[in-house]
Amino acid sequence: MTLTQTALFLLCVALATCAQSLTGFAFALILLGLAGLLELAPLADLANVATVLALANALVALYGARRQLDGPAFRDITLGGLAGIVLGVLLLGWLSANVTLVLRLLLGLTVIACAVVVLMQTAALRERSSANSFRLWGAVSGLLTGLFATGGPPLVYHFYRQPMPLKTVRDTLVATLAASALLRLLMVVAAGQFSANALTLSLLAAPLVAGLSWWLERRPPRWSRRAVLRLVCALLLFTGIGLTVPALLQLIPA
Repeated sequence: MTLTQTALFLLCVALATCAQSLTGFAFALILLGLAGLLELAPLADLANVATVLALANALVALYGARRQLDGPAFRDITLGGLAGIVLGVLLLGWLSANVTLVLRLLLGLTVIACAVVVLMQTAALRERSSANSFRLWGAVSGLLTGLFATGGPPLVYHFYRQPMPLKTVRDTLVATLAASALLRLLMVVAAGQFSANALTLSLLAAPLVAGLSWWLERRPPRWSRRAVLRLVCALLLFTGIGLTVPALLQLIPA
């Protein structure tokens, strides 16, 4: 990376960290979307960096807190996610080696779809979803986690519709995403897909993420959650379109 590319990468990390601190999601989506749009590093490396940083954030959030985990939900989501993560990691490795353009298109479509899902207004369910439903959403989240480390939005959509206390929803969601990040990290390391470049970028970004998260926790801006959510989703849509349109133009024959 040149100095300019390094500065742009850290700017992407800062924007992603701010979005994560203000909304509770979207770190990996914004980091991969913006850094992928600027072509600062291979998407596989960026996904690995997002995995490491997301896992660290989740462990910090869970450490020392009085957790209210929903055991059956955690179990079913994790079981469903395991197969999805394996498939996603394998697919990412093959696409990275053979059809990078398709990988960029998939990332763009994923970013757009996640922004739309988060913006959807959904009513809470009267009854708890079945175990199979949790496993199915876990598989969808696992596939996105394996591909781009972006498995949060499907679980956000599913969990926040359940008739559970808000504290239980949040703690179970954080724990589930941490488990998914750990599984993904173990798989990519075992498969030899965690490069020295990804390690360098992770070490470079970690102090910035920790410092910004600490600052925003103590001095949050006085923006409404709705305004922040719309701003983040607008950024995601812009990024997703920026990734998707050029890829489509190159894939469609003249």
